[in-house]
Amino acid sequence: MILEGDTQWIKRPGQFVNIELEGLYLRRPISICDWDDKTITIIYKVVGKGTEQMSQMQPGVELDVLTGLGNGFNPEPAVENTKSLLVGGGVGVPPLYHLAKVLLAAGRKVSVVLGFNTAAEVFYADEFRALGADVYVSTADGSMGVKGFVTNALDGQQSYYYTCGPLPMIKALLQAAGTNGEVSMEERMGCGFGACMGCTIQ
Repeated sequence: MILEGDTQWIKRPGQFVNIELEGLYLRRPISICDWDDKTITIIYKVVGKGTEQMSQMQPGVELDVLTGLGNGFNPEPAVENTKSLLVGGGVGVPPLYHLAKVLLAAGRKVSVVLGFNTAAEVFYADEFRALGADVYVSTADGSMGVKGFVTNALDGQQSYYYTCGPLPMIKALLQAAGTNGEVSMEERMGCGFGACMGCTIQ
């Protein structure tokens, strides 16, 4: 979905928006895949009432959206290193796209590892390749790319990593990466900006 509106509050890749939907009490947090000075691109999976409602919207619908939420990724540490590793699992893939653009524009070498359960779920691999990143895909059932998990596709050459995805994937990556990096956690939340503490992860 492409949203047109005020994007000035988005400062870093990896931030998210919180979308108000008719008839639903809580907004729906969706990561920002890409943005420019007037549009935001989001990619989401239909998993409940909110995303189902979004999937049925027609062009021209007006939405109340909080933007520029979350800390986002800091590209600076990676710019100081030679090779950056971006690891995304499932719906954790989209927030890494604009980050890849920023790092590649700064002259960094970027490797992207995308993890899915099966080939039918794979998306955005070609879009990352089009940017100039080295892309590796892992699928749990081996139907595309490396069989297994994202850790099976690591080459051990990265100097800094960024990751977003399911908690078990993140834990496995932290044990296998052998270097410093940044983690973005996806969680159900209430307010979207840290006031209610409903999204706290220990």
